[in-house]
Amino acid sequence: MRLTGLRSYLSYEWFGVSAPFDSACRLVTSPFFSPLSLGALRVLFAVYSLVTTITVLVFESVRFHDSNGFFSYFTDLSYIGLVAYFWASGIQTIAFVIWGQKAYPLQKWSRILQFLHILLYTTITIFPFIVTVVYWTLLASSSTFRTQYSAWSNVSQHAMNSCFALFEILLTNAGPSPWSHISPGLVLFACYLGVAYITHATQGFYTYDFLDPSAQHGLLAAYIIGMGIGYCILFAIVKGICTLRCRLVSPSRLDPSEQVQSEDLHEWEHVDVEQLKESTGSEA
Repeated sequence: MRLTGLRSYLSYEWFGVSAPFDSACRLVTSPFFSPLSLGALRVLFAVYSLVTTITVLVFESVRFHDSNGFFSYFTDLSYIGLVAYFWASGIQTIAFVIWGQKAYPLQKWSRILQFLHILLYTTITIFPFIVTVVYWTLLASSSTFRTQYSAWSNVSQHAMNSCFALFEILLTNAGPSPWSHISPGLVLFACYLGVAYITHATQGFYTYDFLDPSAQHGLLAAYIIGMGIGYCILFAIVKGICTLRCRLVSPSRLDPSEQVQSEDLHEWEHVDVEQLKESTGSEA
């Protein structure tokens, strides 16, 4: 019995991978844009974010000779996640249009790829906000807008990233992510802490000053715990916004379980009304 229960918790369905996968085609549609427009916007964001990533990497390599630490920063890693998501979702959406808006390739691919896609969606709707808040509250300085390059790169990576996330949250039918995605997100956070301290051990610097235990002392644990709690709070907020958006502008795109709950509530209300009519008639 315990093994069966464990398997149910570790099943694809528990992590949001239904069978059949995304039968309502929520991941490639929008309540505000046609599939073609949505696909074009996603590809546009994909191109811009990719060009930004390459430009920042090349500039830091040529100008500052500092490319070794590029993949050690959470900002860069989360931005690469945006690049990957918009290319993947953009191509899937364009394929949906080409296939007559009846299906798209991801629906026919293996379930592990389907899981990775929706987990990627979860991360790109949470991590950008953490990057934006942490940067503008703890890391921004007078050098943020010192040059045209620094102004553009900081706005692109620390402000527009959250705009991209808001686009997916508010203007598409994707989401809400299942509650079970909280744990993978926290695992990714823990893995990044490993990357940060491996970087210090191999390259001699901390990617972020607040991760330096010799400087922060007891505050280090508070920062780490605070970011973990912040992730959970942001997850709940984003999930709530996506659920509200689905109910207000695209109720037909709700998950089957949510639709069943709505239908059951309507049936109970109908039964209550009928019983009230019968009781009133008998008293008369």
